[in-house]
Amino acid sequence: MAIPKHDEIRLRALDLLTKHPILKLKDFIEPLAEDFNLSEEEVTRMYPSGNGHIFYDRVSWALSYLNMAGLVDKPKRGQYQINPQGRQMLNSPEKLEKYIQKKLEKREPTRKKKEATTTDKLSIEKEDEDSTPQEKLYNSFENIRKSIYAEILDTILSKTPIEFERLVVQLLQKMGYGGEIKDSGMVTKASNDGGIDGVIKEDILGLGRIYLQAKRYKLDSGIQRDEVQKFVGALQTAQSNKGVFITTSYFSSGAIGYVESLHGSNNIVLVDGKKLAEFIYDFGLGMQVEQTIEIKKLDADYWDSMKDQD
Repeated sequence: MAIPKHDEIRLRALDLLTKHPILKLKDFIEPLAEDFNLSEEEVTRMYPSGNGHIFYDRVSWALSYLNMAGLVDKPKRGQYQINPQGRQMLNSPEKLEKYIQKKLEKREPTRKKKEATTTDKLSIEKEDEDSTPQEKLYNSFENIRKSIYAEILDTILSKTPIEFERLVVQLLQKMGYGGEIKDSGMVTKASNDGGIDGVIKEDILGLGRIYLQAKRYKLDSGIQRDEVQKFVGALQTAQSNKGVFITTSYFSSGAIGYVESLHGSNNIVLVDGKKLAEFIYDFGLGMQVEQTIEIKKLDADYWDSMKDQD
């Protein structure tokens, strides 16, 4: 039997989760291989590039789609647990694929006028059958990135608030703020933070400081105007006009409009969940390179220097 594609694995993976409280990725491999009647060679077969096992990777993608569609929860990193919505879906298994596609497809233009939550921004784009191979490659790359962004945010939400505050400070340092100054970043004490969660020193003497606010909210619970106003008030108390408000969720239009209305009197930067995940990914905080793919093209100068055949 051919190795099943990830969309063929989803239903059986979801059903398998009803038989166990929690499973890790590796726990799916053997029972699903038996379910699909795969040989050992098929289970262990690797991509031609040598980067990873095909079946293992497809199971991982199947679980990612189930999670992004809200049918499977991840109580901790690397753990999967079916939720009530997932159990309900098993009563109508024929609707699974359409349900997942509906959850992940691009939002219609009429809906884009509404506030986009972090969940909306991380939705997987549907591949156009008429796309060129290069377009399909780039689209696949973007979908992989979005999948990792979602995993980053899920992992953050599984950690404590103080760990999120530490992560935010580390991220700003990773981005170059604070330079090589020793102890340039610090997390404020929870009992006496005055609305400030972290501070980045911009110079050795600490004359220039960037104040941080970190809100670890569920992806669809937006930051409202009043919360940003409180942060601005905390900056005024600290006699500073530099602040970065970072959240795992999104900012309401009211919150964004309020910052814009300041007209630079306070230099406030808003970083929502999608942008946060992008920064973590791009600056490699807690990330590792899984594989590198090279795409080459002809060197026109080299070939044009040769004589053409008459």
